[in-house]
Amino acid sequence: MASSSSPSGAGSPLAAYASYKHFTVSSPKPFVAHVQIQRPEKLNAFTEAMWLEFGSVFRQLSADADVQAVVLSGAGDRAFTAGLDVQSAAQDGTFTAKDLDPARKAKKLRAQIDEFQSSIGAMEKCEKPVICAIHGIALGLAVDISCCADIRICASNTRFAVKEVDIGMAADIGTLARLPKIVGSVSWVKDVCLTARDFSAQEALAAGFVSQVHEGKEKTVQAALDLATTLAEKSPVAVQGTKELLNHARDHSTADNLRYTQLWNSVAVQGADFSSAILSVLKKQKPRYAKL
Repeated sequence: MASSSSPSGAGSPLAAYASYKHFTVSSPKPFVAHVQIQRPEKLNAFTEAMWLEFGSVFRQLSADADVQAVVLSGAGDRAFTAGLDVQSAAQDGTFTAKDLDPARKAKKLRAQIDEFQSSIGAMEKCEKPVICAIHGIALGLAVDISCCADIRICASNTRFAVKEVDIGMAADIGTLARLPKIVGSVSWVKDVCLTARDFSAQEALAAGFVSQVHEGKEKTVQAALDLATTLAEKSPVAVQGTKELLNHARDHSTADNLRYTQLWNSVAVQGADFSSAILSVLKKQKPRYAKL
């Protein structure tokens, strides 16, 4: 992968991802992919076509051996994403099912919601670590997306909100399932989800939703790229295995996770990365790892 040291996060476009209309994928650093949501004129609000592309992008990144860490950000200065484009969804009938009885409407809606959940959840399932660099407006779906990231950092001007209650529904793309497992306070989660109120970058940091706050979008994206570069220099077997085991631990008992870790590492430690890492420590040399 080609590299660039541009502080804006711009890098060489990746030809394998050139067909996507709503997302650009570039390589600012070796083995680092930078995905940008590209609808700044509409505050990066998502249409159905966008969330379907989102799922495709992250499924492709997961299988791409030339990518070992990913950064996600939103194009433009105003918003990471303003969430679902409600006007577009109403006009194209995304979540309506006219002329059907309730049972058939429900069946159609379940399929649409499942497709939406699966598309956004593809980022969580991506085998590579994903860092969200969030700035400006980050409403509704922005929180669903952020919850799927492995690491969240944001600009000091970020304005978050779990907005769904204010449009007459419960959030259904993942926030209500994931957010309570990310932060330590169920009271805080219910506070922001039930009221749909805004919360700041500083409050998100205090709650443990984000791990870093930076001054402005450019510094936030650069911090994310620097962190992704660090991850991309490490053993991909170790990094991807750690992500897998941490996500498994979140959703299973300690005993189940320890058993899974036994099985996972009984394979992983037989690989070349383990011996290379040990030898590099002894020889005081920087290790080099093969693609995975």
